Amino acid sequence: MAYIINDDCTACGTCIDECPVEAISEGDIYKINPDECTDCGACADVCPVEAIHPA
Repeated sequence: MAYIINDDCTACGTCIDECPVEAISEGDIYKINPDECTDCGACADVCPVEAIHPA
């Protein structure tokens, strides 16, 4: 199950460097590619606004 980023995302960029498979893309609200996400949870662990959750 891939992780998703909800509307609480502030586009701070903290999660991008933590993703080992580069599944996160930048934007007004960041997005996680579900086909690339390995469900490791590293991004959710570092999100300062808790905007990343399992899908």
